[in-house]
Amino acid sequence: SVSTGQHDVIINMAASTSDGSARPESDVYDGLRHRKPPTETTARTGSTGESTKEMSEPPNSSNSNHMRLETGTYWLTRIVFLRSLGLIYFVAFLVALHQNKALLGTDGLLPANLYLQKVQQHVAADPAGSAWTVVPSLLWWVDWESDLDVWLDRLAYLGAALSSIVMVTGCANMVIMTSLWILYHSIVNVGQRWYSFGWESQLLETGFLAIFFCPLLTLHPLPRRTPPPLVVIWGYRWLIFRIMLGAGLIKIRGDQCWRDLTCMNYHYQTQPVPNPISYYLHQTPETMHKFETFSNHFIELVAPWFMFLTRPFRFTNGFLQILFQVVLIISGNLSFLNWLTILPSICSFDDAHLAFLFPSWRGGTKWRVAQIQREEQTGRGPSPAWGQLVRQVVHVSLAGLIAYLSIPVVQNLLSSRQAMNTSFDPLRLVNTYGAFGSVTKERTEVIFQGTYAMSPADPSAVWEEYEFKCKPGNVTRRPCLISPYHYRLDWLMWFAAFQNYNYNNWLVHLAAKLLVNDPGAESLIAHNPFHGRNPPRYIRAEHYRYSYTRIGSAAAKEGKWWKRRRLGEYLPPVSLESLRQYIRQHGWNMPAMKQ
Repeated sequence: SVSTGQHDVIINMAASTSDGSARPESDVYDGLRHRKPPTETTARTGSTGESTKEMSEPPNSSNSNHMRLETGTYWLTRIVFLRSLGLIYFVAFLVALHQNKALLGTDGLLPANLYLQKVQQHVAADPAGSAWTVVPSLLWWVDWESDLDVWLDRLAYLGAALSSIVMVTGCANMVIMTSLWILYHSIVNVGQRWYSFGWESQLLETGFLAIFFCPLLTLHPLPRRTPPPLVVIWGYRWLIFRIMLGAGLIKIRGDQCWRDLTCMNYHYQTQPVPNPISYYLHQTPETMHKFETFSNHFIELVAPWFMFLTRPFRFTNGFLQILFQVVLIISGNLSFLNWLTILPSICSFDDAHLAFLFPSWRGGTKWRVAQIQREEQTGRGPSPAWGQLVRQVVHVSLAGLIAYLSIPVVQNLLSSRQAMNTSFDPLRLVNTYGAFGSVTKERTEVIFQGTYAMSPADPSAVWEEYEFKCKPGNVTRRPCLISPYHYRLDWLMWFAAFQNYNYNNWLVHLAAKLLVNDPGAESLIAHNPFHGRNPPRYIRAEHYRYSYTRIGSAAAKEGKWWKRRRLGEYLPPVSLESLRQYIRQHGWNMPAMKQ
């Protein structure tokens, strides 16, 4: 066998030609690999295995700090992608675990058991219908009428456990990814208004493609017989293209301010849940806002086309898209939407691009990928197996399915009446996306207040305010910073401020629960002024207009982030007795004080 020092000498000697010029290192390894070892060496070791092992080392293995990977493979891409997807799934299931019982449980604001009963009634009237096809969910297979809350927790716990495995290890198989997809589908499809956001469908589409990114059963970061399939890589590239182009087109076709380059004058202040940085970005010069709007149009309408060009263009598009999402993460609390949108852009990069994320030590992931590349170049990869043929058939079928389901999506993109965040199939496999087609110019908020007064019309009544987790309320409270976490109630409160309570029956239900200091309702808000005391006699909701204080102004120096002006009454004062009939009409349980 050849010692390490002798090996280096051989490399240095073989790396120069008779005229003194350097030979490519790959040629050096080709020569060494085919060189027959001396007979006496073979006799001394009794085997050529060690020499063969050394000769199969990846390029630059003797100096791993300078290891370079070849382009065109996606082993590291898959690892980075799966870890990122595991993180998003974990956050989504964590949100479900923390909030779903209070939102969807038997005593939730919109109980899922009542929703499922209505689906059953609808299906019963249609002999050809099926509850499973109308609302695909595992809950149909359990006793959801009696144990809904238990099963909501079980779905969330199992999803969080599986996603944490993927997040930590960077590896998965089709069984795990299919399970995650079905578990989240089961929650989203009974989520009603609370799960009506576009990123729910986006996560389901992303998760569906990830099923085919992995081996069937093997759980290893580098499953040698299952290289990352190009059909999935291009499936994700097609996804990010549709997401960004759809978002860009809905803006150009929508609000005039996108064409005037003035939308960013308002966005930071009026977005659903601002963060502290939004306060400062809102007050940058108007020329900066115009540049932001123009940059938005370039990244959403021009850069996506780079995906269909050469490798340098795909790299440029991937870099721009990820940078854009990072800026959005910094400037607002848009749930896990922007984190999720980074994922398909990762597939713009191959192993050579992402090698810097992995250490170069011998035996490490990057070292093993270099070894795999070397084996493929020299034809020493695994021999073909019937399983690989089956996977090829599956991949061709997947490509055909994506192409077929993309037809209505493309038609929608081309339509002047473009719809955003729409699914055209019940499983949400290929969807259309978009965001902020219109931008609100003023921020309004619904503020809940309670009082002990005998009469709500009493001018001397003292009304105490409730505080929500993240949405603006108290003008001195600093805006929150929670992304990628998601407070679902706060988001719907933002939408409710544009409408009235007649369109949001859950809001009246929330008022009824606060009238008894309901623990579930309290878990959804930050501060109940009546906690630990008797609940209020009356609750009302007031409508306010909010705007940022100016940096350096007297109000800002007093610690105020916002200034507000009352617009009027949103929900008139209600008592528990006055809501009794309303609650019965909706089939909800009558709120009662917990003993």
